[in-house]
Amino acid sequence: MTSVRDVFEELCRIAPLELQMDFDNAGFQIGHAEREVHRILLALDATDEVAEEAQACGAELLVTHHPLIFSPLKTVHDLEPVSRRVLFLAENGIALICMHTNLDIAEGGVNDVLIRLLGAEPEGSLDADSCGRIGHLSQSMPLEAFLAVCKERLGVPAVRYCLGNKPVYKLAAMGGSGAGSLEDAVRLGCDTYVTADIKYHQFQRASELGLNLIDADHFYTENPVIRSLASRLSERFPDTDIIISKSHDDCIRFA
Repeated sequence: MTSVRDVFEELCRIAPLELQMDFDNAGFQIGHAEREVHRILLALDATDEVAEEAQACGAELLVTHHPLIFSPLKTVHDLEPVSRRVLFLAENGIALICMHTNLDIAEGGVNDVLIRLLGAEPEGSLDADSCGRIGHLSQSMPLEAFLAVCKERLGVPAVRYCLGNKPVYKLAAMGGSGAGSLEDAVRLGCDTYVTADIKYHQFQRASELGLNLIDADHFYTENPVIRSLASRLSERFPDTDIIISKSHDDCIRFA
């Protein structure tokens, strides 16, 4: 028998909770630890659609990257989106485990998956929090060609970027909001940095520093870890159905 506790312990082995950043709230958020688990649904976020999908497919456990409960809840009712989801999951007996910045930082986590998908093996951390990776492509390529690689491998419909002064060879990557580490990418000699949630003045700064800076969207730079996590859980729990959400998609639309 596989329990919620068993899955939580395995997830903590993959991404130890002590790695999470001070502001974070990763971990076991909802449910009974000893409940038997036959089916697990994985998604980047615990949206209303994902919660309903978990209930419809008979999952006893939902595993997400982003925490549903991030700030302290003062009430739990159906009049506010987060508390409504907490109530729905609890009422339907669905446990929730969230692995956030600890999964960003962990070996084999968000950032290792991302940089490998972009064609480089991780060679080290990008910043002091170990929340990012650097690595080299097998050979340099023009930025235009690398942008096509990003779009194809991440599945992102479009990217925003600024042109640096070198072809792409030494790469930095950070899934999600990583624009604050662009100076680290330059300091480490990277010619290109792929992340998300980049502001206008940060593009300006990258251009001044000669760095190719690519915003490949928050969802698309983090979501690949869900496939990797599903594979690792399937290996550890072969008798448990591991399902990747079909309802979850980027809330941002591209025209």
